[in-house]
Amino acid sequence: MHILIIEDEKGIVNFLTQGLEEEDFVISSANDGKEGLEMALSLPIDLVLLDWMMPKMSGIEVCKAIRKEKSIPIIFLTAKDTVQETIEGLKAGANDYIKKPFSFEELLERIKIHFRTKDDAKILSLGNITLDKNKFQVFVDDIEVALTQREFELLAYLIQNKGSVCTRNKIIEDVWDIHFEYDTGVIDVFMNAIRKKLNLTKDQELIKTIRGVGYIAND
Repeated sequence: MHILIIEDEKGIVNFLTQGLEEEDFVISSANDGKEGLEMALSLPIDLVLLDWMMPKMSGIEVCKAIRKEKSIPIIFLTAKDTVQETIEGLKAGANDYIKKPFSFEELLERIKIHFRTKDDAKILSLGNITLDKNKFQVFVDDIEVALTQREFELLAYLIQNKGSVCTRNKIIEDVWDIHFEYDTGVIDVFMNAIRKKLNLTKDQELIKTIRGVGYIAND
């Protein structure tokens, strides 16, 4: 998962980056509101950690601007600590509000909660592909496509993690639930079947092969 830190205090950015990378998150950062907004709107970001008081644009302005374009989780990290300021942040579109100073452990748990909520979404989409986890159905341009259970689970996993590279080893662990050395070539067999059924070619951007690594889904 890709987290964007928008914060002008370099010490906090370095602290968060080191801790979150150790938890296997992909981290990008911006040190002013304007740059942060541009990155949030142009990159495949899954969650934003946002300071309130920053150069060029305030956190409130950034939050409102992001919320007009994207529904990604936004967590305020700020020294603003009154009830009214908390309410203002949430009204601007933030999903959560953590007051400085904060413990990294608490922040990590809050992040995981938001990602669990995201993973629990039942209707997933990728370009012209719609996947309904409740009904075990996949549609391409409103035409239903029949997938096997394993194909369905693999496609759902790629869509849930779209914008991030899913390595073959990670897919084997998370989708196959296999935690020992295993021939990951079987994933390519399932991907070929999925592409054929969805009428996708290897060169299409919706699901790209990252040679020697794995796959990435992108709208």
